[in-house]
Amino acid sequence: MNKRRILILLAALFLLFLLWRIFTLIFSGGEKAKQGGGQLPVAVEADTVRHEAIEEIRQFTGSVYPIYQYVLAPKVSGRLLTIRKRIGDWVRAGEVVAVIDDAEYQQALREAEANLKIAEASLIEAESQALLASQELERVRLLKEKGIAAQAEFDVASSNEVARKSRLELARAQVEQRQAALKSAQIRLDYTRLNASEPGFIGERFVDEGALLTVNSAVVSVVGIDRVIVRTTIVERDYGRIQVGQAARVYVDTWPGRGLDGTVARIAPVLDEAARVAKMEVEVENGERLLKPGMFARAMVTLRSSARAQTVPSKAIVNREGASGLFLVSADKKSARYVPVEIGIVSGERTEILSPRLEGRVITLGQHLLQEGSLIILPGAGNGAPGTSPAGN
Repeated sequence: MNKRRILILLAALFLLFLLWRIFTLIFSGGEKAKQGGGQLPVAVEADTVRHEAIEEIRQFTGSVYPIYQYVLAPKVSGRLLTIRKRIGDWVRAGEVVAVIDDAEYQQALREAEANLKIAEASLIEAESQALLASQELERVRLLKEKGIAAQAEFDVASSNEVARKSRLELARAQVEQRQAALKSAQIRLDYTRLNASEPGFIGERFVDEGALLTVNSAVVSVVGIDRVIVRTTIVERDYGRIQVGQAARVYVDTWPGRGLDGTVARIAPVLDEAARVAKMEVEVENGERLLKPGMFARAMVTLRSSARAQTVPSKAIVNREGASGLFLVSADKKSARYVPVEIGIVSGERTEILSPRLEGRVITLGQHLLQEGSLIILPGAGNGAPGTSPAGN
């Protein structure tokens, strides 16, 4: 009986303890709810609103190409005697770069000169004979008028004059033919000298002395790099925002941090149907010859700019129900206030806010956990009331 009473007493004490504990938890939670509005404060970081210049810059990648490039190749066949330039050598416009054995072409030129002399001698002879035939015809005509010469004699003299004039025309044509042949032989002889048509550097050498060349065999390539072209592509969404004449800044890995001024020179009028991109060329003055054909390049083109824009850190922007906004620190630094914003230029770590005009500080870390009026704790706050801000914040 005593054991039963003891068990009942212990059960009653345990029940009283549970009731006291439940009452304590309910009372404690109610007090916290009254103090904090039913939520715990969120630790955040904040930054200031700035008024500064900002630019929207788009980066395009591509390769460097020379402003022009051509290959020196012979128009006649023969053995290559000399190449006067090697890779990297500078050549002037009109300078002889390579020479082909011209013995056969010299001989052909001398033969053409001799044939021309023969034709010219034949022409002199034909002119003389034509003159004599004309004089004979005139003599016979006078005699015929006096009744001394017969009609048959006049007809023979007339036919002879016509024949001599025909031979004279043939001789003249032969002279013109021989002159053309001489000119052709001279041109073919000149083709044994390979001259640079434009100044530039030897980019590649394809053969060496002694090689047997055929017509159009590549000998050397010449590149002009006082100006270069950076060829790249524009995606469809940027196509309408870039115009010929826009300024660009070109960078290459060989010279880190050093940019060269360029200009958008050409934009293709069509887009590739598969990739939805259009080709673009940026021309760059390369007086110091820092850019070499084949280099990987980055062209920075400024799409928009503002001299004095209201900007905030880009990471402060949040998206709520399809609209952009940010959280401002309240005046008492204890809560956050949500503000919808209109975004302008986005440039790396900073974003332009077109409207509204912002006052105070924007929350840059922890804002995705906030709602309108949420309690916050700024860096450096102690264990006391939330919202205590350290010096400098």
